[in-house]
Amino acid sequence: QVQLVESGGGLVQPGGSLRLSCAASESIFSINTMGWYRQAPGKERELVALITSVGDTNYAMSVEGRFTISKDNARNTVYLQMNSLKLEDTAVYFCNKAPYGPGMFLWGKGTLVTVSS
Repeated sequence: QVQLVESGGGLVQPGGSLRLSCAASESIFSINTMGWYRQAPGKERELVALITSVGDTNYAMSVEGRFTISKDNARNTVYLQMNSLKLEDTAVYFCNKAPYGPGMFLWGKGTLVTVSS
């Protein structure tokens, strides 16, 4: 069973930046499209960015131009660089296969991002 461990969250002021990491226990990124999801309090989990096995990327409109997804296949790690953070970016961030559907990996615990002044 693949394990996913997210890290890098924290408290940041509006306009600030954070870099999230998602480490996998196995070499999966070269054969799977992976995504970063987030779940804000009282809201459903949403996909905000994805990266294909060959490195193509796509973003939700709400984060386009501010977030950048990347990966290092050799390190079994996917990253999410988040710039110009807004209050509404506050959420727990998770990584997993994308888009959401059958065959998802076991969800990790996520990493909490809090944007607050």
